[in-house]
Amino acid sequence: KDKKFNRELEQLLKEYAGRPTPLTFCNRLSKRLGCKIYLKREDLAHTGAHKINNALGQALLAKYMDKTRLIAETGAGQHGVAVATVGAKLGLKTDIYMGTVDIERQKLNVFRMKLLGANVKPVSSGSCTLKDAINESIRDWTANVKTTHYLLGSVLGPHPYPTMIREFQKIIGKETKKQILLAEGRLPDVIVACVGGGSNAIGIFNEFIKHKEVELIGVEAGGLGIKTGKHAARFADERIGRKGIIHGTLTYVLQDKFGQILNTHSISAGLDYCAVGPEHAMLKQLKRVKYTYATDKETLEAFKVLNKEEGIAPALESAHAVAYVLKIAKKMNKDDIVIINLSGRGDKDMDIIAKNLGVKI
Repeated sequence: KDKKFNRELEQLLKEYAGRPTPLTFCNRLSKRLGCKIYLKREDLAHTGAHKINNALGQALLAKYMDKTRLIAETGAGQHGVAVATVGAKLGLKTDIYMGTVDIERQKLNVFRMKLLGANVKPVSSGSCTLKDAINESIRDWTANVKTTHYLLGSVLGPHPYPTMIREFQKIIGKETKKQILLAEGRLPDVIVACVGGGSNAIGIFNEFIKHKEVELIGVEAGGLGIKTGKHAARFADERIGRKGIIHGTLTYVLQDKFGQILNTHSISAGLDYCAVGPEHAMLKQLKRVKYTYATDKETLEAFKVLNKEEGIAPALESAHAVAYVLKIAKKMNKDDIVIINLSGRGDKDMDIIAKNLGVKI
């Protein structure tokens, strides 16, 4: 409710992050698929993803609380880069926890964080990915809470994080609603977003939840396929995805029969997490959002299609949403409107993609 805070944040989002991001009509892809495809271009926000919205909001909040240090976890590195960026902008010391597996597959983002003045702290426990980076961040935070703010990156963790991060990300949906009404004179038929922790999806869904005529679809990481167990699809695999508590949240968690957290797999570092934001769990139970998945193979194909048809390289996370749209478009009419939340850009993933396509850079 603080007017000064809100004015300052609004100015940073506009003049530093580059908001509003465009809503792009995909002419060639629409012709190919037989319906109207739009992309909400979070890939064009400063640092290349939606993560900057929340990072600016929380970092500014940390300054108002007289904290001098930020810590954060990161998987794909986009959140880490965003936190390192706002740490530099607002003059806050920054430490980023990152699993050693993710450090290896996201070398470019690790280099960027270091250039921004952040200290990247490798985590070599467990699966050496996002879950383990969160564990270490929480340990640090509880030991240093007087000076430190834990800038959590998704709609996860203990209250008030899921609510607070939704508040900082709902700007995506607010802009999208205005933009699609201007472009088409009506609301879309379908909105699709990838779901790891789920902040980009909650960000775009929030404004449309009350509009029952708009179908909302969240796409999880299907990895090597649900039957293999090597995935991060918490809702799709009922054998292992069920209610549990992790990182201060009751939600759907991938776990064995004893409640031990299972390792996950995804071609995309940002979707490689064992749990999902609690609001997504609620939206699934209310049947307001449909949750599905895309495999690594489908995601790679979608990445190639969007590059060739529209000249846009999506992050592998966002390519999961594109992959699902490629599947459902066959059943749609030419006047149906689909919006894909393009949560980030694919520069960070080129090394992974090249390896998967058998290309040496």
